[in-house]
Amino acid sequence: MTTHISTDDIRKDKGAPLWISVLLIGLGIAAIAAPAVSTIVTETWITLILISAGATKLFYALQTREQDGFIWKLLLSGLYIATGIMLLVNPLSGVITLTLLLGSFLLTEGVFEIILAFRVRPQRNWLSVLVNGVFTLLLGAVIVSEWPGNAPWLLGVAIGASIISTGVSRLMLSLNPRVAEDSTHLSDSPPSEQF
Repeated sequence: MTTHISTDDIRKDKGAPLWISVLLIGLGIAAIAAPAVSTIVTETWITLILISAGATKLFYALQTREQDGFIWKLLLSGLYIATGIMLLVNPLSGVITLTLLLGSFLLTEGVFEIILAFRVRPQRNWLSVLVNGVFTLLLGAVIVSEWPGNAPWLLGVAIGASIISTGVSRLMLSLNPRVAEDSTHLSDSPPSEQF
């Protein structure tokens, strides 16, 4: 049995990851080009998520008030809503807090990317994932060391740099040739002649 993979199949298989990688790189460049805007967008987005999650938790708590833990559900929803409102009312303190959280997140992401790199090591271009992990780890360390002084612009730049780094590493992986289920090309000859 012969396995044929056409170049059209390879192009179709690479299309989505390739464009997603390019989109990530473009978004990262936009975030770095306008760091104040990307910082405010990030902070506002997280604020809206917290308030929405708090409202959803409140609705759930009211719907299940006969069950155990009603007070705790109510308190938890209040925490989400109060945190969201606090970020909305005082965005600068939110940006400072989010910058520290981002630094911690990037430190953790860097470690996970480095682990991922060694998991995909058999693939070509696995080194790009390792470089991304090291870059992300260093970026997290820079954010934590510069915090809180440069928080207003650092958040947007850090997010942009992280997105670009991820986009480039995924672009390199998407350029790998497609791995077929059966990587050996068998000829049409009988099995006894193949060995």
